[in-house]
Amino acid sequence: MPQMFIFGLGYSAKYIARALRSAGWSVSATGSDGDVDFSDAAAVRRELAKATHVLSSVPPDRESGLDPVLDSYGHDFGRAWYGYLSSTGVYGDADGAWVDESAPTGTGRRSARSDADALWLELGAHVFRLPGIYGPGRSALDRVRAGKAHRIDMPGQVFSRVHVEDIASGVIAAIESVAPAGAYNLGDDLPASHNAVTEEACRLLGVGPPPLQTMDEAGLSEMARGFYAENRRVANGKAKRVLGWEPRYPTFREGLASLL
Repeated sequence: MPQMFIFGLGYSAKYIARALRSAGWSVSATGSDGDVDFSDAAAVRRELAKATHVLSSVPPDRESGLDPVLDSYGHDFGRAWYGYLSSTGVYGDADGAWVDESAPTGTGRRSARSDADALWLELGAHVFRLPGIYGPGRSALDRVRAGKAHRIDMPGQVFSRVHVEDIASGVIAAIESVAPAGAYNLGDDLPASHNAVTEEACRLLGVGPPPLQTMDEAGLSEMARGFYAENRRVANGKAKRVLGWEPRYPTFREGLASLL
């Protein structure tokens, strides 16, 4: 039986674990909802010794910039397949242009993430670069229902996104296809503005969209302002060609409708 060990059983990793278990895999993980304590080195190494596959969804430490998984256990992976959930933030700002896996990294605001991304690639991992993640309990529908949706007056600003179930299917496609290690963008087919997604959510819920505002008027946090500081469209062609992956939700319209 194949065995997956996951560092960090967070939102996306839970969907990956669920899909693997449905396919007959044994899965163990660290994290608040996992069954192994990350700080228990002996327990982690026992699991790594058994694992045929290892996946990390743990981001680099904000203060030190170090990747805690590689820093603590990078020498214990053995010959397992290993993957890393990274971010398309490694590409930085592209002024709305398309970027693929050949684009330079390390020019954006997430330098620690770019460094971790590069380290995992050097290690021979499958690195999955993810844009904005949405899914059950975490979508524009939820923000509209909670009265927290906004529209920012920034013409030409676009983002890429991916449904969490498509992340899981992309990771599994990489495993099942015996694809070569390297970077893979897992995003949908239609980069779009945040406003367009909010407007579609409002349409589905039968309510009017919030007014257009500046970032100051919307009272956005520094983190949210950083989100708007970068403008790019993320291409998913490599994942489709090499992994044989197709997103079940090719645009935010299908994704939101499924969540409704």
